[in-house]
Formats: sequence, C-alpha cells, structure tokens
Amino acid sequence: MFDYDVAVVGGGPAGSSAATILARAGRQVVLFERDRFPRFHIGESLLASVNEAFDALGVAEKVRAMGFPEKWGATFATGDGAVELYAAFALDTAGVPQPQTWQVERSRFDDLLLDHAAEQGVDVMQGHRVLDTLFDADSVTVEIGEPDAGRRRVVRVKALVDASGRAGLLARKFSLRVEEPGLANIGIFSHYANVPRPPGRRAGDIRVIARDDLGWFWLIPISDTLTSVGVVLPRAVFDRWPRMSHEAVLTHAIADTPAVAALLKDARREWPVRVEKDFSYAARRYAGDRWVLAGDAGSFLDPVFSTGVAIALESGVEAGRALDAALAANDFSSLRFHEFNGRQRARYRAFRRFVTGFYTRNFRDLFFQPDPPAHMFSAVVRLLAGYWSPGWRDRVALELFYATVKLQRYVALASPVPGVGSAPRVEVASVSAPASS
Repeated sequence: MFDYDVAVVGGGPAGSSAATILARAGRQVVLFERDRFPRFHIGESLLASVNEAFDALGVAEKVRAMGFPEKWGATFATGDGAVELYAAFALDTAGVPQPQTWQVERSRFDDLLLDHAAEQGVDVMQGHRVLDTLFDADSVTVEIGEPDAGRRRVVRVKALVDASGRAGLLARKFSLRVEEPGLANIGIFSHYANVPRPPGRRAGDIRVIARDDLGWFWLIPISDTLTSVGVVLPRAVFDRWPRMSHEAVLTHAIADTPAVAALLKDARREWPVRVEKDFSYAARRYAGDRWVLAGDAGSFLDPVFSTGVAIALESGVEAGRALDAALAANDFSSLRFHEFNGRQRARYRAFRRFVTGFYTRNFRDLFFQPDPPAHMFSAVVRLLAGYWSPGWRDRVALELFYATVKLQRYVALASPVPGVGSAPRVEVASVSAPASS
C-alpha cells in the first residue's frame, strides 16, 4: 500500500516544478520542505529558456503578474568601464523564441511556484524535514521529522525526487557529489537602493563587471528600488587579502572596481551582507533505482552566467516527466532514467565549459573584444540565454570560439583587454562603505 506515487524533497524551483508536472499528469504527490516560505534565497536572475518551463508548468501568467523587472539581456563590462558589451536575447528570435525573461526576488518567486504546486494538487508540507530514506525493490520509505509538532512519521511511495538543494540528501547518502576545485570561489553580496539603471528596457538587465583579479561583480535589479550587488572572488585571491569582515571585503571590492564604484557612489545598503562559498559541484549520477536528482541537489555552477534557477526549473520539469513515464510503465529502474541522466550531464558540461573559461585571462581577452565576430557572438548570446544544446551552425561557431580561446594562451590573436585579469593585488586601502539603512 502506497501513501503517494512520488515524494519530492525540497520546495524550491526544482522541487515545486517536478511536483507540479506530476500533479498535472494526475499523479499523487507529496512535497516536503524543511523551511516555511517565504524565505530568502540568492539567485535572482533568470535565463530566457525558462519561459518554456513556465509554459509547461502553466505558471507563465502568474509570473508576469508579479511585476518583476523585465530582463531582455545582459551587459558585460570591464572593471574600468572602458569596454561594454550588450548581449540581447532578442538578437535572433529563431534561436531564442521568447527573449524576455525576469529578474526575481526569490522569496516571492519561490513562494509563487510552491503555491502553484499546491493549487495543482500537490500535498505541500512545509516545516517538514526528511531525516532518512530507505530504498527497496518495491518502494521508497521516507522518514520525516516535524519539529513544530515534535514527532516523526514515515510515508511509503513508489519513487522520490531529491530537490533538497545544496544539502544534497541523496548525493551525500550515495556519495555522488563531485566537487569543482577549479571553481572554488567566494560570493559576497547584499541589496542596495539608489543604484542607477540604464534607460528603456535595458533597465532590468543584469550587469556583469569583470575585475582585474579574475573576479567579477553582478548588479541585478530585483524590484523598482532594490538592486542585488555581489562580488565573486577566486578563493586564491580572497585568501591573499588581509583578514577582515565580509562587509569590509565587499566595501573594498566595490571601491577597487572603478565601474562599480561609480554606480554605487550614492547607493545605500538595505540588507545584511551575506556570503556563499565553494558552490560549484556536479554528480556522478543524476538518477538511480526509484530516484532522480533535480536542481542544486544534483549540480550547481558558479553564478557568473545565471544558470542556477534555469537549471533548477528545467531539470525539475524533466524529472517530473521522467517519473510520469516510469509510473506509466511501472518501471523505476535506473535504466528507465538513462535519458534523463544523460541530459543533466550534457547540460552541466555545456555550461561548465563556458563558466570555467571565464576565469582565465585568454578567455576574457577574447570575450571582451569591443567588436567580436557577429556569428560567434550570436552563438554565445544564445548560450547565455540558456539554449545549451544548439543547432549545428551554433555548435561550429562555439567550437571555433573555444579553439580561439585555447590558441590565445600561446599566440595573441586578440589584443589584451585592460582590467579583466592580471596578477591579483593584495593591498587594501581604507575605504568608506556605501551607507546602510
């Protein structure tokens, strides 16, 4: 006897998406979320590819009604502001069919998706922590703790979606996690008011500003008044800086990056400074007998190209579809999830190749060229829009780009671009922080 068809662990975008797809297919689904929504979460910038996930979930109009800032592309600039490239997702509407996406305040966005899952028939249980799982030939037994009630209970299901985020319930249970030491970075961030924005529809776009030490800044407008501002530093760079508070690190990094300092000269910090570190990893497998991983429970990449929520939503939709097919066939073997597993691997590899390149000087010298080749640039833009599995023309253009990046290490095919990467500096001047409320 089963309590539900599927249990989903985690109520973030991956978990709510997987649960919604299953519920809309008529399956009985329970979702366990350890926190109570709304809650703070970083990762506010979406990619254009998520519009397809919104359509599949039936939530597109609800997202639009939230009034989040519209995102039509991304601006990439050098630390001194001398070079600025605009990646417009509408550059080629054939390659990016729905080019407008959103910058979201995650507490509201995640709450919307979880409420939508409940409306579709998912039994959503917040404040419930999954303590353990037991897999056997016929079922999955899930042990849940209810801290508010001071009790434990178990449910029996046919399969499980692990969307537990970085906690990685099954990744840790089955030793699946593969760390990315080459992306051992530190992210330090907060929310600011009074940050100027470009005019017109570019006002809602993300700005990525390179630093000379191979770090970078993000500036993401998440509401009419607030902008998420953060710096990502390679751990090797961070470790060479004098020990100081996270607030001081962020303040110094702002002052040390002329383009950012100019934008934040009249800004006011409205939130505490928060920190994330060593946040990149993959999984050896994304599925097994009676289980699948979705979103950050499987993998997460450095946030430089804003892939986190897009991967969460898309992998959640794919997890729901894969389990619906497994339920229809009454086959929950790992072989049944072969295609799902391969797709997660391929997506991660496609984005990883670009992300790891961004932390090299030869990549940045090519990426920040003021007048890049049009065919190559358009292929890169479509990848940045979230379309990681391109047609053959884009594949050729991207391979040419990567080959040129490799050659740039040995032969100066492109002129060096000042301010995007050189030997890191360690001197820290006395600086004044932007005022905080």
